[in-house]
Amino acid sequence: MSVLLLADHDKGELSPSTARLVAAVSAFGPIDVMVVADNPDAIAANAAALAGVSKVLTVTAQNTSESVTNALLSAAGRYQYVIASAASVGKDVVPRLAAALDIQPVTDIIEIHGPSRFTRPIYAGNALETVVDPQPKHLLTFRASAFRPAASDNAAPVEKLDISIASAARFLAAHRTDSDTPDLATAQIVIGGGVSVGSAEGFRLIEKLGKTLGAAVGATRAAVDAGYAPNDWQIGQTGKIIAPDLYIAIGISGALQHLAGIQGAKTIFAINTDPEAPLVKIADVALIGDLFEILPQLTAELEKLGLNR
Repeated sequence: MSVLLLADHDKGELSPSTARLVAAVSAFGPIDVMVVADNPDAIAANAAALAGVSKVLTVTAQNTSESVTNALLSAAGRYQYVIASAASVGKDVVPRLAAALDIQPVTDIIEIHGPSRFTRPIYAGNALETVVDPQPKHLLTFRASAFRPAASDNAAPVEKLDISIASAARFLAAHRTDSDTPDLATAQIVIGGGVSVGSAEGFRLIEKLGKTLGAAVGATRAAVDAGYAPNDWQIGQTGKIIAPDLYIAIGISGALQHLAGIQGAKTIFAINTDPEAPLVKIADVALIGDLFEILPQLTAELEKLGLNR
C-alpha cells in the first residue's frame, strides 16, 4: 500500500494539520507528501521532518484549486490512497479530483478501523456512521483535529516534480485577519464566545483570557453574523470543526450547528446565565453567572498563577 498526502500550508509555512494527518494514516503504508506552492522549499523541509514521511514531492505552481488538483492527478495513479484534510483546500480540491479519477471519496473521517473502514459524522454531527470503502483506490479526507500530530524527528528526501501544471485560474490577492493566536482547527485549548457577549468590545475579554491561556479564540455563527468576531473565528457546521483538550464556551446557548463543530472536545467548560442551555447541560463543568463579572476575575486569578503567556 502507498499513500499520497496533500500538504496544507499558509503564508509559506506548513499547517499543523499536516502532522496530524501523517500520524493518522501512518498504518496505511509509506507516505509521500505533496507540496504545491509558488515557493515550496521551506514548506517541504518542514514536511520532510515529520515522522512517517517517506518522501516529499514538490510542485512549483500557484496554490489554486485547479493547480493543486492537476498536480495530484499527475501523481495519483501510483498510489492506493490519496488523502487531504477536510479543511477549505481539501473540500475544494477533492470533489474535483474525485470526478477526474471517477472515485467516490470518503470525507470528514474522524476514526480509522482498518485499511478500508472508517467512521464519519452525519446529520450535522448528530450521528456517526461507519463506512466500508471497497474501491481499489481510496480518496479520503480527514478531520485533522481528531488526531494527534506526528513527531518531528525525520529527514525524508525531497524530490522536485518537473511537471507542467495548466490552470485557467490565476491567484490575485489574499485578504486575511492577522492573528498571533494558535490555529483554531488544531489548538489544544479553544475559547468560544456567543452572541451574548454583546459586542466586539466584549470579545476583548475573551481575547485577553485566550492570551493568558495560550488559547485559540472562536465564535458562534450568530456572533460572527452580528459583527462581533471575524469570519475565520466561526466554529460549527458551517465554520471550523475543533477537537481541543479544553473548550471554554462563554455565553453560548448551544445551537445544533455549533454543537456539531465541538463534538470532539475532550472537556467542555461553560459560562452562562442559563442553567438550562443545551451546551451547559453537556458541559463537564459549568459556571452560572454574568460573563462580564466572571471573565475579569477568572483572567486575574489565572495571571496570579503565572499562566499569562
